Amino acid sequence: MRTPTMLLFLVGALIFSGSGVVRSDASDHRYKEGDTVPLYANKVGPFHNPSETYRYFDLPFCVPEGVKEKKEAFGEVLNGDRLVSAPYKLNFRDEKDSEVYCKKKLSKEEVKQFRKAVEKDYYFQMYYDDLPIWGFIGKVDKEIKSDPSEHRYFLYKHIQFEILYNNDRVIEISARMDPHSLVDLTEDKEVDAEFMYTVKWKETETPFEKRMEKYSMSSSLPHHLEIHWFSIINSCVTVLLLTGFLATILMRVLKNDFMKYAQDEEAADDQEETGWKYIHGDVFRFPTHNSLFAASLGCGTQLFTLTIFIFMLALVGVFYPYNRGALFTALVVIYALTSGIAGYTSASFYYQLEGKSWVRNLLLTGCLFCGPLFLTFCFLNTVAITYTATAALPFGTIVVIVLIWTLVTSPLLVLGGIAGKNSKAEFQAPCRTTKYPREVPPLPWYRSAVPQMAMAGFLPFSAIYIELYYIFASVWGHRIYTIYSILFIVFIILIIVTAFITVALTYFQLAAEDHQWWWRSFLCGGSTGLFIYAYCLYYYYARSDMSGFMQTSFFFGYMACICYGFFLMLGTVGFRAALLFVRHIYRSIKCE
Repeated sequence: MRTPTMLLFLVGALIFSGSGVVRSDASDHRYKEGDTVPLYANKVGPFHNPSETYRYFDLPFCVPEGVKEKKEAFGEVLNGDRLVSAPYKLNFRDEKDSEVYCKKKLSKEEVKQFRKAVEKDYYFQMYYDDLPIWGFIGKVDKEIKSDPSEHRYFLYKHIQFEILYNNDRVIEISARMDPHSLVDLTEDKEVDAEFMYTVKWKETETPFEKRMEKYSMSSSLPHHLEIHWFSIINSCVTVLLLTGFLATILMRVLKNDFMKYAQDEEAADDQEETGWKYIHGDVFRFPTHNSLFAASLGCGTQLFTLTIFIFMLALVGVFYPYNRGALFTALVVIYALTSGIAGYTSASFYYQLEGKSWVRNLLLTGCLFCGPLFLTFCFLNTVAITYTATAALPFGTIVVIVLIWTLVTSPLLVLGGIAGKNSKAEFQAPCRTTKYPREVPPLPWYRSAVPQMAMAGFLPFSAIYIELYYIFASVWGHRIYTIYSILFIVFIILIIVTAFITVALTYFQLAAEDHQWWWRSFLCGGSTGLFIYAYCLYYYYARSDMSGFMQTSFFFGYMACICYGFFLMLGTVGFRAALLFVRHIYRSIKCE
């Protein structure tokens, strides 16, 4: 396993080498008065539908001569960025006052297209010297009239840029639409439009190195931090009280069990055993569908490793605001390089479970998470192509992803599988397994799998649900999230609570003389993923204004894949914790 391990250490170099993750302000652009500063128009789309974005010139704006497309990095394409040269000329320290850059007669069809965009709250996004600019393309004048047919629709035709500079560098830019310079789009008729822009330059003392802090500080404002820390403290107190209560009971019960079993051994060897000791000959009986079980552990371990690496990069400042495509590039690269971990974990555990078809096990490991993700991507990419949205990946990018999967992910998965198979590790069981399994006694309904999963998933979810809102508002909205340290604390709490609640439920299951705990511990650990998906339903209908088939399918489609990943990852955490616990308690007693 040296090759995959060494490759993991190269991920940092790959990420900082310019694959869409290099700092945009690292270019250190310096300009002289009158120099051309790059201004790119990126995309337009409904403000409440973050996945539904289109190319800037898909709307009938004035198209300048010689429009050039910026060559995007891999991560930028995955992010849906499609940058083209904008129609405005914002040369360094060159002020302009209401300069007309285009006169155009809008046809009836173009008026309808603009009116539909204004009705859906379309916004535009541009980049000036790698600094983001936003603005709405128009406004709806409702005048307290509830009937939409009586609303009036206007297109902004004058944009006012204010740019701050420090010596020879651009520090900040903002765009404001002139509310008095409008084009009436209410009626279906041809309209003359005169588009213009104003540029004002102001000097500032803000150093170039701190020009991106403005964007990261928006999520670090005092009232936001108070809410974050309140959620952390609330989660910690709740979790500590509940886990402390359960731990006290569990330790006291275990202590009584150990004392009872020790007394039973001294009193009479032929006395009938009860409780979890009674099933010591079955508790380490291997689970059914051992190949699927081992593959689930392999995928869960890989996703856990991926999450840790993403947090490491976030905490060192790689994912600063508007570092276009950084997260997507990191996810693809790290997932590819960690596939060897999935192969090794799955094959070695499958070998411990006395499995024979290790090739089939590796194929299952490779497809268990990637298969549903690939099918979801194919469907959603088809939807995006139908809508001609920028979320549709170009053919070249799809080829690159396929090549990464073929030349990196699959070989590392096979190498990891071979290493795991050749490790020849044996399963460490403190007790011998009997030849014939005991029959599980009839149990009440609340001890079945589904109620146990509901109990197991609720406690970890209660520790993270407040922070989930901020994550959703960032991923499926326009809020900036940069407090990765708090998010990492929440993640640690999630792991600890998942492990503990799974251990507690496993003990109660064994105490009821039910020895089929392998799959149960995995399902209970991963059940938090189901709660997160249930929260998706609540967020979509109660906390967001998303609408339309494309946005709905993107939201529920990709969130299903993310929650499935959480299910595999937390299921692995739950099973590993339960396995350590079961080994410990059976090692502490005398088993015949």
